[in-house]
Amino acid sequence: MDAQQEVGLRRRAATSAAEGESQRATPSSSSTSTTRTPASEEGITWGFAFVALLFLRHFSARSNLIHDCDEVFNYWEPLHYLLYKSGFQTWEYSSEFALRSYLYLLLHALVAGPAAWWFGGGPRKVHVFYATRLALGFISAASEAALVSATSRRFGKRLAAYTLMLLCFSTGCSNSSTSFLPSTFSMYTITSATAALMSGRPLLAVIASVVGVLIGWPFSVLATAPLVGYAVLTGGFLRTLFVGVLTTVFILISSMLADRFFYGKWTLSILNLVMYNVFGDGDSSLYGVESKTFYLRNGFNNFNFALILALMLPIVMLLARRKKDFSLLVLASPIYTWLGFMSMQPHKEERFLYPVYTLICLAAAATIEMIPEMAFRGKRRSQDSTLFTALKIFRPVILGIILVISYSRTTSLLNGYSAPMKVLNYLPPATQNDTIVCIGSEWHRFPSSFFLPSPSYKVGWLDDGFNGLLPMPFNASIGGTAAAPPYFNKLNKASVEQFMTNEDACNYLLELDLHREGMQLRGSNRTLWEVIVELPFLDNERSPAIQRAFFFPWSWQSANKFGTYRLLKKKQAGF
Repeated sequence: MDAQQEVGLRRRAATSAAEGESQRATPSSSSTSTTRTPASEEGITWGFAFVALLFLRHFSARSNLIHDCDEVFNYWEPLHYLLYKSGFQTWEYSSEFALRSYLYLLLHALVAGPAAWWFGGGPRKVHVFYATRLALGFISAASEAALVSATSRRFGKRLAAYTLMLLCFSTGCSNSSTSFLPSTFSMYTITSATAALMSGRPLLAVIASVVGVLIGWPFSVLATAPLVGYAVLTGGFLRTLFVGVLTTVFILISSMLADRFFYGKWTLSILNLVMYNVFGDGDSSLYGVESKTFYLRNGFNNFNFALILALMLPIVMLLARRKKDFSLLVLASPIYTWLGFMSMQPHKEERFLYPVYTLICLAAAATIEMIPEMAFRGKRRSQDSTLFTALKIFRPVILGIILVISYSRTTSLLNGYSAPMKVLNYLPPATQNDTIVCIGSEWHRFPSSFFLPSPSYKVGWLDDGFNGLLPMPFNASIGGTAAAPPYFNKLNKASVEQFMTNEDACNYLLELDLHREGMQLRGSNRTLWEVIVELPFLDNERSPAIQRAFFFPWSWQSANKFGTYRLLKKKQAGF
């Protein structure tokens, strides 16, 4: 063998040894999925996740209930007024208080405006409602798809797949994703900020966080604080400060200009809202008080065991010895800070927890993914054992149970409480001006003026003993959006002007009959009223808690009690 051949053999031997070392250093297929995905492994792409999520969000846009009357009267009704010059106004929109941002409404008008031009103001007006909802579902799907694809790149395909399935099918995400609420808007931005941090784009995360706080819900700053802190650490203090300040100034100026135009004076609704709730004399307990366990109970209904698994993530990470994935815990930390803070507030509502709903799915998916390692406390030498293999199979079993229960919860809601979203579809075209639909104790389930098939229809409130302040129609004669009506107050005290003074003027009546002894119903006199449509409505007070909360196909109908949701028409004289 000559010298040149000997040198060639030595080089090939050295190359083979280096490749062997590289293979030993590379994680095997059985290693944990939180290792960064190799370039050769595509993972879950944004497009795939977006298509899957959009299909489910389209279903939500078409069938989702309105879960809170604030969504109707503080957002759908003012939007209806901007489009059609009619709609209800709440005291928060009085220029005296100016607590609600018109900039937030204008962003939705970018979709609702063209839809209103296309569908017009007649019976097809309801399509504007659903077109706006579909746009919200599109934004939700886009932000959640970004979270899934970023999770796939950063922590692996398995964790991303679990997260995607929970996002698609959990009741909480289905309810919140297409709701017209600032807390939902904050959910979009927190989801986007989390995805940006996973993708190594801290400046984009700061922009998303600021947008969510200043355009969406100012109080969500407590949920975004851990994300902004993480962005500062990874993106540099001066750079993130500059981007944050620049975004803040731009939004505040835009909001001030919008408020100046609609309220008719220089004001800043974001500042007014914070001052009222934090430094003013605002008292949220006027609108109801719940126990400290409210969000845990409500969260279980919306996420079932996924909520428990999400709350367990810090302990599971410790047992699984995932110190290298500490960033995942930081990204999920808004769940714990936000849930803890909101649970201490006396007034609680389901929508207040919306900002962290997508993070609950991420944290629950991470816990499920770590179950085998938690049992073995991260010991790799045991990962080929029969028990470890069984625990890996246990992961999809747990996920499947969560998804089935979520489907059961969503089905129960849609079958039990959808009547208010349907009855007004049976209203015929108005044959006279000021055709009045009267509503008593069911005022809080009114689905918005988008469901009234003609501008001639008006809604009147009947006095059924409610002593709180009700919304009143925007009054163009005293300034419209710039008005400060004297009948509004911030103490939730009823105004004498809010109820119908002449009930004989009612042309239609909307009421809920729970079939209870002694229950007084205006429409019970069949000599005056005829039924247009009757739909079942779940009576939650008389139905078993588990049976009403979750749909059991073999017993749900028989185990629960139902009332009757009616739309009635006043009979003409002589009939």
